Amino acid sequence: MSHDDREDVSLAGRREWAALSVLVLAVVMLAVDGTVLSLAVPALSADLAPTSNQLLWIGDIYSLALAGLLVTMGTLADRVGRKRLLLIGAAGFGLASLLAAFAPTAGWLIAARFLLGVAGATLMPSTLSIIRNMFENARQRTTAIAIWAAAASGGAAIGPLVGGALLEHFWWGSVFIINVPVIIILIVFGYILIPESRDPNPGKFDLFSAALSMIAIVALVYAVKAAVSGGNLWVPMGALVVGVAAGWIFIRRQQYSSSPLIDVSLFRHPAFAGAVTATFVSVLAFSGLLFFFSQYLQLVRGNGPLQAGIRELPVTLASVAVVGIAGSLVLRFGRGYVIGGGLALAAIGMGGIAIASDAAQYFWLALALVLVGLGVGLAFTLTTDAVMTAVPPDKAGSASAVSETAYELGVALGIALLGSLIATLYRAGLNTDSLPPALADKVTDSLASAVNVLPPESELLNDAKVAFVHAMQWTSVTSAVLLAVAAVIAWRVIPSSK
Repeated sequence: MSHDDREDVSLAGRREWAALSVLVLAVVMLAVDGTVLSLAVPALSADLAPTSNQLLWIGDIYSLALAGLLVTMGTLADRVGRKRLLLIGAAGFGLASLLAAFAPTAGWLIAARFLLGVAGATLMPSTLSIIRNMFENARQRTTAIAIWAAAASGGAAIGPLVGGALLEHFWWGSVFIINVPVIIILIVFGYILIPESRDPNPGKFDLFSAALSMIAIVALVYAVKAAVSGGNLWVPMGALVVGVAAGWIFIRRQQYSSSPLIDVSLFRHPAFAGAVTATFVSVLAFSGLLFFFSQYLQLVRGNGPLQAGIRELPVTLASVAVVGIAGSLVLRFGRGYVIGGGLALAAIGMGGIAIASDAAQYFWLALALVLVGLGVGLAFTLTTDAVMTAVPPDKAGSASAVSETAYELGVALGIALLGSLIATLYRAGLNTDSLPPALADKVTDSLASAVNVLPPESELLNDAKVAFVHAMQWTSVTSAVLLAVAAVIAWRVIPSSK
C-alpha cells in the first residue's frame, strides 16, 4: 500500500485550504494573462501598429518563455524553497506587468511579455508542488488538484471576459495593470499562509542541462514560426537541427545524471506519459481557438470587447462546471476513458465552431463552445491529477514542471502553428491586385490591420472578413483533428482501472 493510501496520513486543515486559495489566485492570474491579450489585439493594433509577425510574437512569447524555463524553475524550487521562489516570482510578475502596460512600441511589449513569462515560470511549478506537499491524503489532494486545474482552464477561458470588461472602459494596457493588486494580495497572504517546502536531497544543480532544455524548446518553437512565415528555409532547418540535438543531449544527460532536472524514467509509466502527451496535443489545439476567436467576434461579427468576452463565457462556465462530476465519472468509467471521451467531445465542439461560424444566430456557436468547455475541462482536470499522483512528493516540482512545460509548450506551438495557419489562409483568400503595394501589404498583413486602413463599408473589407472566416473554419477543423488524436492517445495509453 502506498504512502498516499494509508489511513494515518495527516489531513489538511483550514490553513492548508486557505493557502490553496492563494495558490489558485496565482494560477488564475497566470492563466488569464495567457489569454486576456487576445481580446486586446484590435486595440493594440490600432495603437502600436504591429506587423502580423510581431502580433504572433506578442501572443506566444509569454508561453514560449514559460515553456523554456519551467523545467529549470521547477527543479530550482525543489532546492531553494517553493514558497520563496513563488514570492520572488510574484514580485517579478508585478514589475513586468507594469512594463507591459505602458509599452510604447510593439517591440517593447514583446520584451515585457517575455519577462512576464520568465516570472510566470517561477510561479506555476511552485503552485502544483506546494499542493502536492500540503495535501498528503490522496482524496484531499485529488480535490485540491481538481480545483487547481479548474482555476487554470477557467482562468484561461475567463481571460477574454476580464479583458472585455477592462477594454470597454480603459486602454489596452489595463489588462496588465489588473495584475498588480492581485500580486500584492498574493505576496501578503502567501507569506502568511503557505508553508515552505523543498526536496531534502536535491543533489547538485545541473546548469548545463538547464541551458539545454531552454535551447531545445526555444529552437523548436522558433523553427516552426520561421517555417510558416516564409523566407529562407535554411533558418528554420538550422533551428530544427539545433533544437533536436539539444533535446537529445538533454534526455541522454538526464538518463545518466545522479541528480537530473527531470526523471525521464517517469515516462515509462503509461499514466504519466499518456497524460503529458494528451495535455500537450489538446492544449495546442485549444490555444488556437482562444487566439483567433476573440478577433472573429470583434472584427467579423462587430461585437464590442465586453460583448465578445461575454460570448466566450460558455467555454468558461462549462469547463468549471464539469469539475464537480469529474470524480464520479472516473469512479464509474476509469480515468483514461473519461479523459479520452472529454477530448473527443472537445473535438466535436471544435468542428461545430467551424460549421457555426457562418450561422447568423449566436446560439449554435454557444452550443459548440459548451462542448469544447466540457471536454477540455474534464481532460485538463484529470490529466493534471494523473501526472501528480504518479510521482513521489519529493519530486513534485520536477513532475509539475514537466506537466506545465507540456501545457505552455502546447500554447506556444498552438499560437505559432495555428496562428500562422490562419494568417496564411487569410492571405490566400484575398485579391489585392488593384491596391497600391503599401496598402495591399497592410490589408494582407492581418484582418485587424485591414479594419484600420479600409473604409467600413468597402467591398474589399467585406472580402477580408470572408477570407478570415474561411481561414478560421479550416483552422478549427485542424484543431478538431488534433483533439481527436489526443483523445485516441488518452483512451489507449492512460490506464482506466477504477
